[in-house]
Amino acid sequence: MIADLAGLALSLALILFAAELFTNGVEWLGHRLNLAEGAVGSVLAAVGTAMPETMVPLVAILLVGTDASKQVGIGSILGAPFMLSTLAFAITGLAAILYRRRRVQGARISINQRVLHRDLTYFLFMYSVAVLVGIVRFPGYHVSVPLFLLAGYLVYLYLNLREAGELNGGLSPLRLQAWLTHALLRPVEGEEERAFHKRRETHKHRTPRLRIIGGQVLLALAGIVLGAHVFVHGVQAVSVALGVDPLLISLVLVPIATELPEKFNSVIWVRQGKDTLALGNITGAMVFQSSIPVSVGVAFTRWELVAAGGKVQAALYSAGIALLSGALLLLLSRRRQGRRLAQVSPAVLLTGLLLYGLFIFLVFG
Repeated sequence: MIADLAGLALSLALILFAAELFTNGVEWLGHRLNLAEGAVGSVLAAVGTAMPETMVPLVAILLVGTDASKQVGIGSILGAPFMLSTLAFAITGLAAILYRRRRVQGARISINQRVLHRDLTYFLFMYSVAVLVGIVRFPGYHVSVPLFLLAGYLVYLYLNLREAGELNGGLSPLRLQAWLTHALLRPVEGEEERAFHKRRETHKHRTPRLRIIGGQVLLALAGIVLGAHVFVHGVQAVSVALGVDPLLISLVLVPIATELPEKFNSVIWVRQGKDTLALGNITGAMVFQSSIPVSVGVAFTRWELVAAGGKVQAALYSAGIALLSGALLLLLSRRRQGRRLAQVSPAVLLTGLLLYGLFIFLVFG
């Protein structure tokens, strides 16, 4: 038990470090590709950090393939948007409150309203289709619904990536380039120490090459995936020791672990005042999770969200609460006529904590 807890702490530290490395790298990647903030947050960051929680159901459904593993896969698929729309929202709102003194915009979240409303509209529509087919069957849904969801996500990608623009706020030096500079750059013969330090700082702050940026992003993703993998196994071991139902792990505990990258990336960006990146990272991941993993679940499992008589409707509760949270944020984000930014009160995001508590009450109460 003590070893498992120590493993959880170490994996959490690895995820935190890799998340900071990833946010730095993906900002530079977006800058070099001339992508707008919305595309960086909702596509590059969201898809990249969604890898850990996406791998769990893919392995459970496609590689293991037993009835029990498919149920775990369905729970992981449904748990991802549920956690993002409740705990991830709440943590982002809390971070905005905690860092309000160092943020120009204070505690209020200021996000590109086109990005926010596009993400939430796509999520609500595509996830509603996925939930509906889990309740009401029709011929050929195993093929038609996944194709529809995949096509919808391709349209979403096109709308995001066609927009060019600059990231708001300055860019910190690329971490990997700074490390390589300190490790490899040496003073030339006869160079004074002050001149060498100036040359090293100049080299560290210059625009990095794409291969260096790509190397840092891949290194960060590897750290995130490894940390999440160790964290998941640690959570499972602890839950078994405590006698928790392993089926509920796939819906509740595993997504908490695998959604950590989105949460930490968003906290980092909130601290820096980059709210479009922070919230877009979460809402973009919600769009991804409601289309790509869901299409695998619909295509390769029975995708039954209504529990048999006498069993707790945990799957349906989680899906319904995720849709409710997304709808509340869409309705309560203040649209300013003629303005580019939508204003979101941190109190709106903190309702995610109440909705998560509602789920716990419905399932365990």
